[in-house]
Amino acid sequence: MASKNILLVEDNADDEILTIMALKKNSVRNNIVVVRDGEEALDYLFGTGKYKGRDIADTPQFVLLDLKLPKIDGLEVLARIRANPATKLIPVVILTSSREQQDLATGYANGANSYIVKPVDISQFREAVQALGLYWMVMNETLT
Repeated sequence: MASKNILLVEDNADDEILTIMALKKNSVRNNIVVVRDGEEALDYLFGTGKYKGRDIADTPQFVLLDLKLPKIDGLEVLARIRANPATKLIPVVILTSSREQQDLATGYANGANSYIVKPVDISQFREAVQALGLYWMVMNETLT
């Protein structure tokens, strides 16, 4: 069963705040679960570590995933999400500052639903996140 949660995997506090503010400004009222490294993201999704006992059937509506993360990088997180039958269908949007073609290619090869480079300009960043929220929370159809 998909929840109405959004899982934000972001280690940069400023980007975290901007992302949450942009989603809320666009009337996205969903609960946003924030984790700050790849290991914590996997713990949340698979109910391990500090999230032991969490109902893993309650999957996020979608995941906003940064790539350059501490402990386990975002591409590895994505690969593990796609490798597990319980999480392989969760939409994953890579939201990163990386413009590296190898990251883009690997992201899509590992099953990313979208790859978005974070704009440097704050207002463009907000607009990009607002559009993401609108698309993934309102327009996109998900399995229930």
